[in-house]
Amino acid sequence: MTDDLLGLDPLMAAEAWKKSGRDVAIATVVETWGSAPRPVGSHLVVDRDGNFEGSVSGGCVEGAVIAEALDVIADGKGKMLEFGVADETAWRVGLSCGGRIRVYVERLD
Repeated sequence: MTDDLLGLDPLMAAEAWKKSGRDVAIATVVETWGSAPRPVGSHLVVDRDGNFEGSVSGGCVEGAVIAEALDVIADGKGKMLEFGVADETAWRVGLSCGGRIRVYVERLD
């Protein structure tokens, strides 16, 4: 959380950021299996400068989601991301708790 809206609900932050003219992406947990750090419906919003509010997982997973969100802001194409222990990427980004999550990232227009 890197903005003056620290502690604000992520959806309220996204609305405020859009109203102020920022380009914004929203990441939403759409599915979980097993032990997952955040429930379905959790949000992380990111602006073009990398400011963010909310959480979809924690640790390095959030860093990976923020990086993907910046790509989505740039090209406008939504992405489905999956992290889990069966995925080699999951170990690199820190989701080794035995669960899996799917996160959809889209630009808000």
